[in-house]
Amino acid sequence: MNVAIIEDEALAAERLERLLSDLDPTIVVSARLTSVSSSIAWLRNNRPDLIFLDIQLSDGLSFSIFESVRVESPIIFTTAYDQYAIKAFKVNSVDYLLKPIRSEDLQ
Repeated sequence: MNVAIIEDEALAAERLERLLSDLDPTIVVSARLTSVSSSIAWLRNNRPDLIFLDIQLSDGLSFSIFESVRVESPIIFTTAYDQYAIKAFKVNSVDYLLKPIRSEDLQ
């Protein structure tokens, strides 16, 4: 499975990648993106099997990605904020994990 991690905090992205690897070594992180703009550019030409998406990125809220590019991949939001849950499920979200992400929740 190819996944993309969209997360502006390097430690959080590294931790998520490590948790994914521990969970299933066949998971390939095909992209680690840190901003709305880099995510839009990458998603225009790529379609991962699954996206892990933080809500607050370095250049704005990740919801603005969906205003610029059609995202058909399922999305798991990974965030410290619970107030965006309802909005998240309106954009192809399959789950909403609160940080710090636990292995049990990821599984």
